[in-house]
Amino acid sequence: MGKNGEITTSIENNIGTIEFYHPKGNSLPGTMLRDLADTITQMGNKSKVHVLVLKSRGDGAFCAGASFDELIAIDDYEEGKHFFMGFALVLNAMRQCPKLTIVRVQGKTVGGGVGIASAGDYTVAHESAAIKLSELALGIGPFVVGPAVERKVGTSAFSTLSVDASSWNSAEWARENGLFSKVCDSHEKLDKKVDELAQQLADYSPDAMAELKKVLWKGTGNWDELLEERAEISGRLVLSDFTKNFIEEFKS
Repeated sequence: MGKNGEITTSIENNIGTIEFYHPKGNSLPGTMLRDLADTITQMGNKSKVHVLVLKSRGDGAFCAGASFDELIAIDDYEEGKHFFMGFALVLNAMRQCPKLTIVRVQGKTVGGGVGIASAGDYTVAHESAAIKLSELALGIGPFVVGPAVERKVGTSAFSTLSVDASSWNSAEWARENGLFSKVCDSHEKLDKKVDELAQQLADYSPDAMAELKKVLWKGTGNWDELLEERAEISGRLVLSDFTKNFIEEFKS
């Protein structure tokens, strides 16, 4: 499964770990997005899992977002909506999972990857983990991930990220604006912080954590419909000549 990416899981000491990998900068093709959503749901329902850790493999990019190869291959609205629904399913799986989720961000993250980082209940990042919402430059917009990002950073910072679609924002910027909970200056410290917090939470009351999760996500009960509506907007816009031309130029 290597060239198409893979998702691996482990459970140890009541800590469930989900790791995704794709050779193209840990980008997420449509099938992987659906597999990731299912995996999050399944792990969240296991009684022996008290806390979830979500991470990607390697020391490079955390997640390069959507697969450009797939985006450019979309040639009708239904295909477009189906593709963007992949990100909606992952975000909703993270939201509905009764377990608190720690997201480990070891490097740069773009688009959908920023959404996944935002949907963590506690996100720990390496200082190299700059973020960018590049969607507007592609002729679409950060519509599906928008609610997750805006929920964490507020409308003003979300506007900054989504309007200036070509600029990177530093990990420190992301921490100051509430997207990252903590920024570490080495990968060793990053792993140590993630492990220590996961071990702490593994010993806490699962019932108390499930109730806290509900409180943290208060007001998001409409996201099943909202994210589907957003996937429809992106699915329509991705068919434009603007998007096709942009990706062709980017790839060449």
